[in-house]
Amino acid sequence: MLAPFKALWADESGQDLVEYALLVALIAIVVIAALRILGPIIATVFQNIATNLQNAGGS
Repeated sequence: MLAPFKALWADESGQDLVEYALLVALIAIVVIAALRILGPIIATVFQNIATNLQNAGGS
């Protein structure tokens, strides 16, 4: 009676898929966190570049 459960427990065919899904989720979390932290800083840098280009063109 326990043989089907033991076979199911020993089956590792979907293990790789779960590992890849966890890895993709972790990478997505890191990227989202980095964008939330660095986003305003990058926007400020581009705003400064645009301001400097406008000032240089008007001189």
